[in-house]
This record gives sequence, structure tokens and C-alpha cells, in this order.
Amino acid sequence: MTETTHPRAALPPGQRRIDFFPRFGRRVDQAPPTAPEHPTVVFGGALTTPIEIAVEELVGKDRRDLHADFHCVAGWSVTGLQWEGVAFAEVYRRYVAPALAPGTIATHVRVRGLDGEHFVAELDDLLADDVLLADRLGGRPLDGDHGAPLRLVNPAQYGYANIKHVCRIDVLTGAPQAGSPALVDRLLQSHPRARVWEEERHGTVPGWLIRPIYRAIKTVMLATARRRRTAGEPGH
Repeated sequence: MTETTHPRAALPPGQRRIDFFPRFGRRVDQAPPTAPEHPTVVFGGALTTPIEIAVEELVGKDRRDLHADFHCVAGWSVTGLQWEGVAFAEVYRRYVAPALAPGTIATHVRVRGLDGEHFVAELDDLLADDVLLADRLGGRPLDGDHGAPLRLVNPAQYGYANIKHVCRIDVLTGAPQAGSPALVDRLLQSHPRARVWEEERHGTVPGWLIRPIYRAIKTVMLATARRRRTAGEPGH
């Protein structure tokens, strides 16, 4: 098994370290989705034919450990997490690239989760050495709070790009056209790249300028998470 350690030691701009790893996202008021008994991931998009692969097979070869920090766009960070899984680059090389039609130039990847969340990443970002499809955290199988049965882990991108409960990955030949976002989505418009060291928090507003809004969200979010943690409720 290969072990990878993320080289950064300091925290990115605007981040503050916390001492626990809360469940995060837009659906924390709902229970995590129930993972199938035999989970799979479907690969599609620009492939000549969609491929469905069992999670067990996907991560059973060339497993590796990744020691890395996790950064939420709201401004909190959890340091020293230990993930285990398979490198996205290895999955792409082994399964995806051979299934592309000759001459196809892939540029983006859409990753979807069982909870309905998705993120469109630049392919080059996901081919970095420290990007995993992970099935274990802290030496244990992922639970529902943190993305069971499989999640994308990219330490260089904010948490909203690290899709949980991965069930489908589509290879794209260009960035998809964005629809008309709702008002709340326009106010908190996600940056399409989401790189933490460049502080790409918002799609149009500079990261340093929007920090106070995210800081307020972080305060409310973490207060709720700590209450649930103390009470032993789901989400921790």
C-alpha cells in the first residue's frame, strides 16, 4: 500500500482549525443516504459505453493512505485526517481512458453522490497525486456522515468539491452550461475551481471580501454541530 502525505503544513488563507470533523453540506437536516448492500459506481459521459464497477473492486487494487487536511469553504479546517482508498488517477488510467472513443479530449469530470450533490471538476485537478476515491477514514470504513460507501477526497479543493456517497462519474469534453441559479445560490455562488490556497470561495466575489459572510455561516453551523455532538445525535 502506498502512503501519501500532503506537503502543506500551514492553513490556507481565511481558515481556522477545529478539533472535530462535523458532517457538513446543504442536507445536514436530513439523514445520510442509505448505501446499497453492494455499492457500485457508474462511469459515463464521453465513454463509448457506460461502465459499472463495484466499489469493492474499484478500491481493492493499488490502495493507498493519504494524510491530509480538510478545508470547508465556510472557513473551518480539520487537520491530520487519514484517508484510505484508490487514487483517482489510477482509476482513470485503468478504467476510464481505455473506454474513451479515439480522438476524444476529456477536460472535465462530473462527480455525483447518492444524496443528489454533484461537482464538475477540471480533469487535471482530479489527476493530482493526492486525489483519492476513499472508502476509509481514520482506519475505519466510512460512515454515512462522511460519505459511505465512497467519497472523493481532494485536499486542494474546498469541501463542497469533495463529493460524498459517490455513485456516478461522467467524463466531459467541456464545461457544462450553467443554468439560472436560485437567489441563495447566486448569493453564495460556488467557485468552479474551489482551490483552497487561491481562496476560490465564490464564483464572482474575491475570497477575502466574502470571508465575513462565510464566517457567520461557520459560527452557526459549528454551534449546531457541537450541540448534536454533545447530545450524541447523528451527524458526528
